[in-house]
Amino acid sequence: MNLPLHADGEPRTTWPAVSVVMPVLNEERHLADAVRHIMAQDYPGELELVLALGPSRDKTDKIATALARTDPRIVVTRNPTGRTPNGLNIAIKASQYSIIVRVDGHSLLPANYVRVAVETMDAHGADNVGGLMDAQGVTPFEKAVARAMTSKFGVGNARFHTGGEAGEVETVYLGTFRRSALERVGGYDETFVRAQDWEMNHRIRQSGGKIWFTPEMRVTYRPRPNLKTLATQFFYTGRWRRVVGREHQGTLNLRYLAPPLAVLGILAGTVAGLFGFWLGWILPLGYFLAIPVGGTVLTAQGLPVKAKLLLPFVYATMHISWGLGFLTSPPGLGITRD
Repeated sequence: MNLPLHADGEPRTTWPAVSVVMPVLNEERHLADAVRHIMAQDYPGELELVLALGPSRDKTDKIATALARTDPRIVVTRNPTGRTPNGLNIAIKASQYSIIVRVDGHSLLPANYVRVAVETMDAHGADNVGGLMDAQGVTPFEKAVARAMTSKFGVGNARFHTGGEAGEVETVYLGTFRRSALERVGGYDETFVRAQDWEMNHRIRQSGGKIWFTPEMRVTYRPRPNLKTLATQFFYTGRWRRVVGREHQGTLNLRYLAPPLAVLGILAGTVAGLFGFWLGWILPLGYFLAIPVGGTVLTAQGLPVKAKLLLPFVYATMHISWGLGFLTSPPGLGITRD
């Protein structure tokens, strides 16, 4: 078996030590499984896991403490705010090593994830590398969400959602960073409660760094379990993505503007129709016909019957929630006041 190569083409005989950081809040359902996948990495170098525990309302803390007792490589620290960017910065500060792997409490890493990340980082001189957010559901609803989150009709053409060739990108799912890159840009901006990954990667690129996508890094992601939590997730993602657009001018493209434009079209058409302009109904009716006829028929292959029936509701929830969040994003959101 051939040894992997350094970027200079020489065989690799040593591997850098890696710190995995995970902000955790209310992850009772998935935490133990997520940690098991991290600690079972097929990685020849040293590895530690730092859990930044927020104020969970379930048994997350108890599970995390028990896991730390079984493996000295697991470090537990506190994140009093419970916010993701704060937890990430706290975990990074508590970590030791030069390579930082960001993981979520509901993500399951394949066994070769860290190895591939380090190899890819070396091969392409990247400051951050990441791969596919491979959404996989258990219940029929989660399976419908998983299908929507891996389809262009659901989330646009971002490679970390839908796949594609390896190469430079704007952002990646989760990410494996050089600590030097994080220090260069000052870590995660804690004003970004959501969309902090995109915002961080933007600053790394602005500083001259490279963000690299590879489909070899495939992370299993567990979707939200019902329409309410899905709507909340997409509403606040849309709301915070607009904050990123305000903070970093020129970063919004059609992929991000499509949901709010669709919502505006539906609202304008409905109002026009109600006031007697019957042509206005074309916009809302066109959208709600496109969901089952276009999106669902083209993307539902292989799903269980119940998941197929739920898929139109999932698509509509994702699009409309994201669009409403974007449109109602307060001008002062994300601005720190002394």
